[in-house]
Amino acid sequence: MIDLVKGFKDFSGEEAEKRAEIKKILINIFEKYGFEPAETPIIEYAEFVRGENVNDEAVSDIFRLKDKGKRNLALRYEFTFQLKRLAKNEKLPYKRYQIGEVFRDEPISSNRFRQFTQCDVDIVGSTIKDEAEILSVVKRVLDKLGIKFTIYFNNRKLLNEILQEQGIKQKERVIREIDKLDKLSEKEVKNNLKKFNAEKVLAIFKKPESYFKKYKAYSEIEELKKYCKYYNINIKFQPSLARGLSYYNGSVFEIKTSKMKETICGGGSFMFNNIQSTGISFGLDRLAKIAKIKNKKEKIMIISIRQDKEAIKIAEKLRNKEKICLIYYGKPSKALTYANSKRIDKVIFMGNEEIKKKKFKVRDMKSGKERFVTEKDF
Repeated sequence: MIDLVKGFKDFSGEEAEKRAEIKKILINIFEKYGFEPAETPIIEYAEFVRGENVNDEAVSDIFRLKDKGKRNLALRYEFTFQLKRLAKNEKLPYKRYQIGEVFRDEPISSNRFRQFTQCDVDIVGSTIKDEAEILSVVKRVLDKLGIKFTIYFNNRKLLNEILQEQGIKQKERVIREIDKLDKLSEKEVKNNLKKFNAEKVLAIFKKPESYFKKYKAYSEIEELKKYCKYYNINIKFQPSLARGLSYYNGSVFEIKTSKMKETICGGGSFMFNNIQSTGISFGLDRLAKIAKIKNKKEKIMIISIRQDKEAIKIAEKLRNKEKICLIYYGKPSKALTYANSKRIDKVIFMGNEEIKKKKFKVRDMKSGKERFVTEKDF
């Protein structure tokens, strides 16, 4: 059986090339802001993966497994919890980026898989100024990818203040219900909140921004807006924004686009070992679906007609000039069929006559036009 497991996917050809190009763009921008790369294991001890957030939906969706030693293990569902180990003994602020696969055993949809590629930037030892910098990374990435977007933000401290004022005790559970506002109808969320006598908060969220100035936590919202202005970033305050993970303790962010119902990236601020931190995560699968980038690179193929030594020599020269170059050993008719299937731009014929005359026939595969060039012209 060679069928894919439900919720998993192969990537090849143009799709894989586009994803690789997006990764390059992300890495280039991450490193411009001083983030350094990190890699972590896919498999961890189940206890470490679960952490203290056992009631979070994402944690309940982890893939569990056992090794031959009967140890309880799990596939990572995100990168953030692994920062606890990475940041140990690091000079602060510790700025790292990571791109890799994460896994969640959850229901799938056209834009939601059980294995997906996350691209994270995090700052351990952060302030609100760093939160603005991370949102600047978001803007730079999405502008480069040609994606129109809106950055929504809120603050968990503000949410907690509102819930405290309303006399709501089970704050974490209420926040988890509020987080479903973009998945369920308002009526469904309201019914869920009735269990906690918290349905009245929905009316508060509809009030104008000026209403929230009376809360102490609003000062952090004002400060973030101020620093985002320095970066020339527009952000939209959304008092109902919660984010599902319970470890968030300050600002939370979600970035939306009209091209997709789901969030394209999200994150927020959290505490690790009494160190304030902040981060954001991009979903590569979703970015690849909507990014507008020119990832087509010119591909050249040399057809060696019993002139393998010369073909290799020319191919190496082209590669030294940073060109993408393939060699096809065999009949020209088969070679041209192959070239079309692989979207080759130019084909160079290399046979006995070409070697004698030191002139090589080059065919433009798109137009069909041919011309003769010398080795110097390459």
